[in-house]
Amino acid sequence: MTFSRYLRLSPEFDVRQLQQDLAKIAADEWVEHFNRNAYESGWSGIALRAAGSAAQQIIPFDHQVFSDTPLMQRCPYFHQVVDRFLCEKKAVRLMALAPGAQIKAHRDPGTSLPEGLTRLHIPIQTSTQVEFLIENEAVHFTAGQTWYLDASCLHAVANRSSQARIHLVLDCVTNAWLQNLFAQAGFVARPAPKYGDAMINDDNVAQVIAALRMQATSAGIDCAEQLQSLANNNALSP
Repeated sequence: MTFSRYLRLSPEFDVRQLQQDLAKIAADEWVEHFNRNAYESGWSGIALRAAGSAAQQIIPFDHQVFSDTPLMQRCPYFHQVVDRFLCEKKAVRLMALAPGAQIKAHRDPGTSLPEGLTRLHIPIQTSTQVEFLIENEAVHFTAGQTWYLDASCLHAVANRSSQARIHLVLDCVTNAWLQNLFAQAGFVARPAPKYGDAMINDDNVAQVIAALRMQATSAGIDCAEQLQSLANNNALSP
């Protein structure tokens, strides 16, 4: 059985109320996404929880203290939605993908349930012309529903519609409550990492091996040889 690259979870929310809160945000409050090489056309966001409590701080910093921004108080239904998840929340953002825009294929390591930071999507404004491509599988996330995306998988997004696609995106710290929610939805855990480290995958293992060999240290060379052996074995596996 394949592992859960994505999963629909049980909480479902009122699309009308989500969109009413969305309407309280002015066009000039949105901030362009910080990684401009990761997308084509327009990708922007605004924060409900952020490091430093600033709504314009959409970078999900590690090892920072997150707290609600003034936008959370302005949008009571968003506040209710976030509170439905009985776990610690780090970054909570609204992410908008402009009509015709694309997010290029990429991975976000460390953002899966087993790794401790679970990224959830609640679409607010979308259409069937908005498509995720997750490990080459086309998936549409329906408005008002809660969706898990194992963002450490290779994924891309295309908005082929005439309106912005807007998701509420929560970074949740995995706990027993969240694990139980996933179990009820039929979650299947990812197998152990091929290379012993979730940050290393088929796409980058050759570069990691080369970098370790360039260090010219005995520890680096030993590690490179171990990875090369694993890579050779994986290449031979059916």
